[in-house]
Amino acid sequence: MMDVKVLILYVMSQALYPVDVQKLYELCYQDDCLSYFDLSTAVPQMVESGHLEKVEEDRYVITQKGRDAEEVTHDSIAYPVLQRARQAVERFNREIRRDNLIRTEILPRESGDYSVVLGLDDEVGNLMTLELMAPTQQQARALARAFHKSAEHIFQDVMTDLLGVAEHREDADV
Repeated sequence: MMDVKVLILYVMSQALYPVDVQKLYELCYQDDCLSYFDLSTAVPQMVESGHLEKVEEDRYVITQKGRDAEEVTHDSIAYPVLQRARQAVERFNREIRRDNLIRTEILPRESGDYSVVLGLDDEVGNLMTLELMAPTQQQARALARAFHKSAEHIFQDVMTDLLGVAEHREDADV
C-alpha cells in the first residue's frame, strides 16, 4: 500500500488540475501491480492524513504536506513506472488545458432552431468566437462536438483563408 501511496503522491504533484479517483487510477495504472481497490482505499486514507484534499465534486488535489512527502519519496518509484506516469499526467494536463480554452454553447432561438456559439481562447484572451445556426438540436450538438475536436484547425483554416483573401486583394490593388 505504501508504494501505491507514493505513486499517487507523484502523480498528484504533477497534475495541474483536480483529479477524480477514476482519472487518478488511469494516470497511476502503469502495470498490473495496481488495482482500483488499492487506489480507492488509499485516497481516503491520504485525505485523512492530510496528504490530499477533497475539492469540488469528488476531485482531489495534493496538499503542501503531500508535496513535501512526495519530494522525499518519489525516487523510490521504479523508473519505467515513473516515466509512464509522467507521460500520462502530461497528456492529462494538456487535455484539460485545451478543454479550458474551447467554449461551446447551444442556445434555443425563438424560431425553433438553435444558435451554436463556438469560442477559442488562449492564455491572454479570446482568439475567435463564431456563431452558427443549426436547424435541430442534434445538428447543434454535432457542430459543438466537431468544433471541440478540431478547434485549432478550424481557427487556422479561417486565418489562412482570410489572410489569403486579404493578400490577394492587396496584390490586385498594386
